[in-house]
Amino acid sequence: MRIRLKTLLLLVSPFVLLVAAAYWQWAIVGLPPLPHSFQPHLAAQPQGFPIWLRATHYVNFLFLILLIRSGLQILMDHPRLYWNVHCTPRTEWLRLTPIEVPRDRVWTAKKDSRYLSPWIGLPGRRHTVGMARHWHFLSALFWVVNGGVFVALLFGTEQWRRLVPTSWQIVPDAWAYFVHYATFHLPPEPDSFQHYNALQQLTYFIVVFILAPLAILSGPSMSPALTNRFQWYPRLPGNRQIGRSLHFLVMGAFVVFLVAHVTMVAVTGLARNMNHIVVGTNDTRAIGLYLGILGLAIVVVVNALAHWMAWKRPRFVQHASKTIVTPVMSVLLDRAVPQAEFSTEDISPFFWANGKLPIGDDWNTLAAHGFKDYRLKVSGLVENPVELSLDDLRRMNKKTQITLHHCIQGWSGIAQWGGLPLIDLVGLVRPKPEARAVVFYSFGEGAEGGRFYDSLSLENARHPQTLLAYEMNSESLPVLHGAPLRLRVENQLGFKMVKWIQAIEFIESARSVGKGEGGYNEDNEYFGELANI
Repeated sequence: MRIRLKTLLLLVSPFVLLVAAAYWQWAIVGLPPLPHSFQPHLAAQPQGFPIWLRATHYVNFLFLILLIRSGLQILMDHPRLYWNVHCTPRTEWLRLTPIEVPRDRVWTAKKDSRYLSPWIGLPGRRHTVGMARHWHFLSALFWVVNGGVFVALLFGTEQWRRLVPTSWQIVPDAWAYFVHYATFHLPPEPDSFQHYNALQQLTYFIVVFILAPLAILSGPSMSPALTNRFQWYPRLPGNRQIGRSLHFLVMGAFVVFLVAHVTMVAVTGLARNMNHIVVGTNDTRAIGLYLGILGLAIVVVVNALAHWMAWKRPRFVQHASKTIVTPVMSVLLDRAVPQAEFSTEDISPFFWANGKLPIGDDWNTLAAHGFKDYRLKVSGLVENPVELSLDDLRRMNKKTQITLHHCIQGWSGIAQWGGLPLIDLVGLVRPKPEARAVVFYSFGEGAEGGRFYDSLSLENARHPQTLLAYEMNSESLPVLHGAPLRLRVENQLGFKMVKWIQAIEFIESARSVGKGEGGYNEDNEYFGELANI
């Protein structure tokens, strides 16, 4: 692991300064007095923990663990974090791989993915980003719903008084407790069945009302459809990679909170605290501890089952995610009509390559002659099937656009693309009424072998930014990035943008291609159909 010194100092220095200030106060002034254990305004606070609070607390823990594990797996598919949108090697602020991008050979983004133990990541192992995304989205959906129920019931009852400060006095009171903890002078604790101490209350408030919303809001900043539809959205954090970095840092904050929270539960009276949150009683019987251990065992079993399903029943997980998550995401994403473009000054100095270069004799022969004999075959459910050379394509309407590429692995880059708007090709071949999808076949192979392909809905094929690109950054499309022809579809993730296009076919349904999931990666690596997030 490598982290830039400036970023490390930025992240660590606030906490170090707080601890230093606590020790300075203890050494110079002495420990600050603590607020009285009973204060008149606390008498009105609710007593105990109702069953809905205890249940949502447990469900939150379960899905937070699934989110953290699947999120780490997604991160390790591109184990680098940046503050810049270009993802240029050696500009990352955090690198979770010992490998620096080699300069003497082609190094694709897929080669850069790292192994993650199944004990840590879900599902674990190398390049399982498709399955990790399914578990991440499923967990996120239920985590958000559970959180919504919690907040609604919190403010529908008097329980909100436990978490929401009503006076600025909480700041000096919380500082007093912090000085005691930081200098290892454990203060006498109030009975948390009645109320929290000031530092607890402030911490829980930050976790529930700041960290959780940040996690929810920073996630969509990585969605091509949403960020292109609402161009102001990714500019809130600055750019897509800042959103990704913030998402990771929020996850890290949750991990730190969980460790600290569990430690304090154990240190300040394990049996009583477990009874508070498990069975809702204020005593020291062992039943809460036993049931709590049983609950932890269930979390372990659920995580083990998730791992087993990811490897033994991946198609079921893929379809479950499609059934549950897709309808919810469609509310935000399906109406997206992105038009986001950038200026030439924004073009990235480096653009990651991905995919397996074609090795077939037909492509090698075409490449050796500069693709002069290349013919794009367009067939299927069309009234006017055609075969077009590169010169034919260049003589047709040309569109140039500078857009942000979103890879499913996490990296991004801005480039200028020139080519034929796919809507013009659609108009030329005139799809038949029954045509609903367009399939793009590549000269290249997929990761598991066999011809690579992917599909778009006919509606998305007509999108104004869907392009058959033969130029990149005002030059002929490089072989590494898809020559002679590649697809650009800016409201989708990069794996949908087929490179080295050999043929296009208009069909009734994408289910009739391959294994019926819509594309090579969906068929063989269980990517989801949510290619716009």
